[in-house]
Amino acid sequence: MSPSKPSSVPGTSDKYVQALLVRHRCPTPLHAVRTLLLGHIASPRPDVSPMAPVAQAWGGELPEFASADEVEEVMGVIVHGLWNRLSEHQNARTPFRLPRFEVLPTRQSLLELSRMRAQELKGFVDGLFGTDHEMLLPQKAHEAVVALAELHAMFEGAAGLLADDTKPAPDHELKGLLRNLQQMTIVADEQINKAVQSCKRSRGQRLETMSTVM
Repeated sequence: MSPSKPSSVPGTSDKYVQALLVRHRCPTPLHAVRTLLLGHIASPRPDVSPMAPVAQAWGGELPEFASADEVEEVMGVIVHGLWNRLSEHQNARTPFRLPRFEVLPTRQSLLELSRMRAQELKGFVDGLFGTDHEMLLPQKAHEAVVALAELHAMFEGAAGLLADDTKPAPDHELKGLLRNLQQMTIVADEQINKAVQSCKRSRGQRLETMSTVM
């Protein structure tokens, strides 16, 4: 399940990041770490820092590292590598896309896809809000978050049904569900990028206002 466009920077490829997360027992999977970081990058909060989502990925606190070299490696790979790569998606010409990969129309495959997408959308919104429970978002970002919440509920609902072995899952229904999940993924991409661009414009306007006042 690797993204369609892997990094060309040595030591910061998704495969390398995945190995690092596993080695340090990060409870958040890579696909959710990516959207968590992107949400923080997009957030209109003035105190955004790469360290906050890194701690958030580990459940709120960074793990205990055995040496300074380990700390430097994690910071280098996640903060200077993954964070910087994801920051490029603030450019409207390089929109963010959720990872694409071949999925067979089987119950297990669709269950894994549904759970993955739900985790990704939750990660983005968690990153956007940080530790805040409420936030005043630009109108278009607010609309996007509402849409993402609805999509998250739909992915969660699909996962719940697929995980219930007592529910029948005929082949033709699984094929139809796969098409629906793929379409929902396209919509999720659109809403994530809508939120990113809306927040970016809002930050730019705020900085311009501050500059004028000063």
